[in-house]
Amino acid sequence: MTLMETNTRSKIQLPSSLLRATEPIQALLETASLYLHIPFCHTRCHYCDFNTFAGRLPLREPYVRALLQEIEMAGNMARHEDGRQRRSRTIFLGGGTPSLLTVDQITRLLQACFQSFAVDDNAEITMEANPGTLDQEQLIGIRKAGINRLSMGAQSFDAQLLKTLGRIHTPEEIVQAVQHARTAGFTSINIDFMFGLPGQTMQHWQETLKRALELRPEHLSLYSLIVEEGTPFHDWVNDGSIIPGDEDLCADMYEYADELLRQAGYVNYEISNWSLPGYHSRHNLTYWQNLPYIGMGTGAASSFAGRRFSNEREPTEYIKMIKAHSLPTVESEEVGPEQAMSETAFLGLRTAMGLHLPTFEERFGIPFSRFAGDRLQPVEEAGLLEHEDGWLRLSARGRLLGNEVFLRLLPD
Repeated sequence: MTLMETNTRSKIQLPSSLLRATEPIQALLETASLYLHIPFCHTRCHYCDFNTFAGRLPLREPYVRALLQEIEMAGNMARHEDGRQRRSRTIFLGGGTPSLLTVDQITRLLQACFQSFAVDDNAEITMEANPGTLDQEQLIGIRKAGINRLSMGAQSFDAQLLKTLGRIHTPEEIVQAVQHARTAGFTSINIDFMFGLPGQTMQHWQETLKRALELRPEHLSLYSLIVEEGTPFHDWVNDGSIIPGDEDLCADMYEYADELLRQAGYVNYEISNWSLPGYHSRHNLTYWQNLPYIGMGTGAASSFAGRRFSNEREPTEYIKMIKAHSLPTVESEEVGPEQAMSETAFLGLRTAMGLHLPTFEERFGIPFSRFAGDRLQPVEEAGLLEHEDGWLRLSARGRLLGNEVFLRLLPD
């Protein structure tokens, strides 16, 4: 069975709470979500092409001090013309392994965000963590510091697959980390898992999902392996040492997970993300709804005030730039109206909600039909899109073939 032949349901059922906009689009466009990049890791995973660095832990405190300065500079840059601080609805500490920072360092970073931005009282504040780096005392400390959502990179419950990936934790440490997080007071936990891994069978995948559901996390992110250039996996695939799961198996794994999680009460609100009702990631929806965000730290990317820009990637160079009192921006581009409309459309279509056509018109001043023209006609005729009450979304079949739709929305 190929992706094209996969038999799927024709309608995606969504709770009404996901379909309602929380705020008017113009108000949301006045906010900025905050991302803080922590680039340190004990070891670099074999599949990882993120901007991370192993063996650089002595740099943690100098890096945190530089990041504190950048938060202050970014807060000043983002102020409104009348001097008001920019409102922020979410903060996300990603990496790398942010859980390698001390509780004091995490506390200082969050305090800086609250001092430089008008952070909502009910802001979603997420920290990524490796289950092998968490202990009970640390979890209690970061919860007290203000972290209210934890995102753990578990990847698999199979010990051999974890070794293949280069992960440092064991299956038992995943369970222990979740238990410790619950004791520390965390009521919003995400766990990441991967499928299509070398040597991973459907039985492996079923067992991982079964054990994941026993933990009852509020959110699950399930990603198909992508072999990136510059990683050990890429070299090993090229020399035949490993063979990733094929397209048919990945499609079967995805469909199995979707059906199982739906039966367990989870909503597949974005292609790779499932949550219990009310626990979708507000920060990630910032990206998928193409709303403003400011990234701080090495290699962090931003989309703010009609501009996309990113930071210096190397930690020591980043620290030098901050010490020289300059924003560490190394790449920048203006985002024109056509590009903004294109990105808003295909990012919105990644979500189960889809693209709200009246909001698109309110945001950009033209109907979506005029922007798209006849570019989507072939994929509509192929049954990859569906319209319902002002929403345009991928059909269940279209979610397996989303790139066929997204490519047609890119600027010429």
